[in-house]
Amino acid sequence: MRWKIRMLKEAKADFDALDGSQKSIVRKALIKVSKNPLPATEGGYGKPLGSHNDSNLTGLLKVKLKKYGIRIVYKIFKCKETMVIVVIGMRSDGDAYDTANSRMHDYQGTDALDAATEKITDENTEPGGA
Repeated sequence: MRWKIRMLKEAKADFDALDGSQKSIVRKALIKVSKNPLPATEGGYGKPLGSHNDSNLTGLLKVKLKKYGIRIVYKIFKCKETMVIVVIGMRSDGDAYDTANSRMHDYQGTDALDAATEKITDENTEPGGA
């Protein structure tokens, strides 16, 4: 069973800015992570973030696609079995964390975050999808 994947509109723009091969890599990673997006401490794929420099990213998780230099930062909502993608990109850790902090600050609260996301359907997250 997979968790639902949703993206902030800004994260969707991050995804859209990737080239075709990077999109394919990210799609495959999202599908894999959506099978168990929980923190690694709970047997999942995510690595919990905390405080970094001036950013408090507690509650967010990351997945690094090291070989490709791509980072994905996301938040999970266990009660909805949903993972919300906050940042995707070819960024250094510092840039990704600063962007995640800024975006989370813009979407304070679960309702605002939920309203700001776009549902990603199987048809465009499956490898080879649009």
